[in-house]
Amino acid sequence: MKRFDGSGTMLRNIYYLVKPAIPWSVRLALRRFLARGLRRRFRGSWPINEAAGRPPEGWQGWPDGKEFAFVLTHDIEGKRGLERCRGLAEMEMGLDFRSSFNFVPEGEYAAPEPLRAFLSEHGFEVGVHDLHHDGKLYRSWKTFKNAAPKINHYLKSWGAVGFRSGFMLHNLRWLQDLDILYDASTFDTDPFEPQPTGMNTIFPFWVPGNDCTGYVELPTTLPQDSTLFILLQETTIDVWKGKLDWVAAHGGLALVNVHPDYMNFDRRRSSSEYGADLYKGFLEYVAHRYGKKCWFALPRDVAKYVCQNKPTFPERTSPSPSASYLRTEQPDG
Repeated sequence: MKRFDGSGTMLRNIYYLVKPAIPWSVRLALRRFLARGLRRRFRGSWPINEAAGRPPEGWQGWPDGKEFAFVLTHDIEGKRGLERCRGLAEMEMGLDFRSSFNFVPEGEYAAPEPLRAFLSEHGFEVGVHDLHHDGKLYRSWKTFKNAAPKINHYLKSWGAVGFRSGFMLHNLRWLQDLDILYDASTFDTDPFEPQPTGMNTIFPFWVPGNDCTGYVELPTTLPQDSTLFILLQETTIDVWKGKLDWVAAHGGLALVNVHPDYMNFDRRRSSSEYGADLYKGFLEYVAHRYGKKCWFALPRDVAKYVCQNKPTFPERTSPSPSASYLRTEQPDG
């Protein structure tokens, strides 16, 4: 089996095959052990990779002279997260923020139409999060090709224009088969992900397809909440604040992904949860420090704006194997 984007596809497929048989506590303990070593090894490029601060070719800046853009996204992975969506949305509305909620179309839960309608009516965005969230979408080109029509069906029926795969797996060439305005399955730098090759940019960019088609890629540029509070067991928002300040200083896209599955609204903390007060404190910090300086936008709004000029991927600044997505290797069939 071929390897793409510098990732160990075969090893990853084996892991997701045996994953259900491994107790969650054992998986978490192993991941935390490995994460401590990764954090030391990549301390020079995570959470900040200085090479990612250079704008792509054709970059025109942000609307209305804003210094940078700030985008909130949420991936809902299970029933617990689904039950917390409305509470999370109400928290954000109380602070005058809006975000995108990405639901898994098939699997442990069904995304109810009333909830999606509630979010849309109150100015939120709804996106599609993988198909089953089992790590198998990119198992092979054939697997992805077979899943694409189903994903497109949910995109159309939900009125969604954005996609993010489970576990931040990505192959930017294959995504051309999806009817999307944007994808948000990548990141600037994140050694803790199953596919750790980053885009090495804090800017959105255009991914061209054939016949003038294409889509916008929105890299996640702030560490995910699950990484900070569950994996690395951080107890403050200092990492978020430091990375946000750096992105703001470089005029990039500050995009964060937060999971209601791991957010506890009862001020309790466990091995699988963190207090919602941490997230609320971060939003308050953003509003207080950058309220007049940044563009608070939904991901679809950023993608529409980027489509106007189609800035290209800054390959010249990136030694990452992910930069090979435009090459002509044929997918394994």
